[in-house]
Amino acid sequence: MELSVRRQRSPGIKLLFAVLVAAALAVPLFMVYALVWDRQDQSRTARATITQGWGGAQIVTGPVLVVPYATNVTETEVIDGKRVDKVRRVTRELFISPKAQDVKATLDPERRQKSIYESVIYRAEISGKAQFVLPTDDLSRLDIAAGSLMMDRAELHFGVSDPRGMQSASKVVANGKPLSARPGGGLESTGRSGFFAPVAWDGTDTLAVDWSYDLRGSENLSLIPRGGDTRWHVTSTWPHPSFSGSFLPSQSKVGEDGFTAEFSIPDLALGQGLVTAQDFAPPNVVTGPAPYVEVAQMDRGGPGGPSMVASVAMVEPVDLYSRIDRSVKYGFLIIGFTFLAFLMFDIVAGASVSGPEYVLTGAGLVLFFVLLLAFSEVVGFAAAYAVASIAIIGLVTAYSAAVLKSWGRARVIGALLVALYALLFVLLSLEAWSLLIGSVLLFLALAGVMYATRNVDWQGMGRGGEAPAA
Repeated sequence: MELSVRRQRSPGIKLLFAVLVAAALAVPLFMVYALVWDRQDQSRTARATITQGWGGAQIVTGPVLVVPYATNVTETEVIDGKRVDKVRRVTRELFISPKAQDVKATLDPERRQKSIYESVIYRAEISGKAQFVLPTDDLSRLDIAAGSLMMDRAELHFGVSDPRGMQSASKVVANGKPLSARPGGGLESTGRSGFFAPVAWDGTDTLAVDWSYDLRGSENLSLIPRGGDTRWHVTSTWPHPSFSGSFLPSQSKVGEDGFTAEFSIPDLALGQGLVTAQDFAPPNVVTGPAPYVEVAQMDRGGPGGPSMVASVAMVEPVDLYSRIDRSVKYGFLIIGFTFLAFLMFDIVAGASVSGPEYVLTGAGLVLFFVLLLAFSEVVGFAAAYAVASIAIIGLVTAYSAAVLKSWGRARVIGALLVALYALLFVLLSLEAWSLLIGSVLLFLALAGVMYATRNVDWQGMGRGGEAPAA
C-alpha cells in the first residue's frame, strides 16, 4: 500500500501523468483545427455565392490576330492490301501576336457581404493599343506560304476567362476603322471564351488596333501577355494589392488611397514567337488561402504549352483563417507551459494538482481557439484575440487559485498566460521570426526547469524523502 502511494506521489509519476494529459489534448486541438478548415471552406462557398452572376477572378488576354490558311496534309490509307498516300487540302489557323502592345486597366473595387462573410468585387475598364506586322521569316520557319493565308477571313480575338462579367461597352478600332465586336471566339488560354472582331488587312502595312471594354470580376485580375513587348499599367483605389503570377511589376506604388503598378514583359521572358500554328493552353490556376485567389504559373510557356500570367489580387490586410490556423498550431506551446507551471508548483512548492484539474485547465486553454475563431468572424482578428485571451486568462487564473490553494500562485499562472498570449500574438505577426523566437523561448524554459528541479528526487516522494518504516 505504501509503495503504491509512493509511486502515485513521486515526481516522475506526476511528470508522466502531465505529459499524458497534454498529449490527450491533441484530440480536441485537432478538432479545433478541423473546425477552422470547415469555416474557411464555408467562407469560400459564401464568397462564390456573392460573385455568382457578377463574375469570378478574371484572366484576360489579346488581341491575337487569327488568320486561316490552307495547307496540304498527306494521309496514308490501305487499299486492297496496299498503302496509298493521299494528299488532302485542309484549312488551319495561324495565331499572330502583336509586335508591341500597351494595356491599361482601371479597377473600381467594392465590398459585398453575405451574413458574416465578405468578398471584394470590381468593375474594370480595360483598354489598349497594339501593332501587328506579318513576319515572313516566321512563316518560312513554319513552312507556311504567304499566299496560302486567307487574309479576307482574318479576325482579332480577345480572351476573357469568365464572360459573365462582359459589359456592352466593347470597342475595337483597326487602322482608324471601327470593327464589330461579336461574342465567343476567344482564345484557348481563356477556355475559348471572350469576343472577336473580323478585320480587313492585306498584311503589307502595320495593323494598328485600339480597343476598350468594361469587365466585372472579383478579387483577382490577371493578364496573359502576348507579343514582342507587353506593357500593362494597372491602377485602383484598393490599398492592399498582392502581385503574383509569373511576372512582378517593374514599378509599383501602394498607399492608403490605392495603388499603381507597371508591368513590362518582353518576348524573351515569354519564350514565345510572334507567330504560332497552335494556340497556347490555359495557365495553371492555383487557389490560394482565403480570402483571395492567387493565379500562378507553374510551368514555362512554349508553343502549345501553358500560358504565363501577370496577376493583381485585391486582398484583405489580415488573412483571418490563415492566422487562426497558425495560432492553433501553437496550442501545445501554451498548454505545455501552463502544465509545466502547475507541475513546478506541485513538485517544488508542495501544491497538489490532480489529474482532473489538469484536464479542466487544458480544456479551458483549448477553448481559447474556439472563442478566437467565433469572435474573429464577427469583430475581426485583433479584437477577437483580446476578448478570447482575457476570458481564458481570467477563467484559468481563478480556477488556479482553488487548485493551488493560493491567490499568489494563481497570479503567477495569470502572469504566465498573459506573457504566453502576448508572445503568441507577436509570433503570428512576425512570421519570419516565429521559429527563432519560439526556439529561444523553449531553450529558456528548459533551462529554467532544469534549474528548478536540479535537487528533485524523481523516484522518491518528492517532498517527504523516504517513506517511514512500517
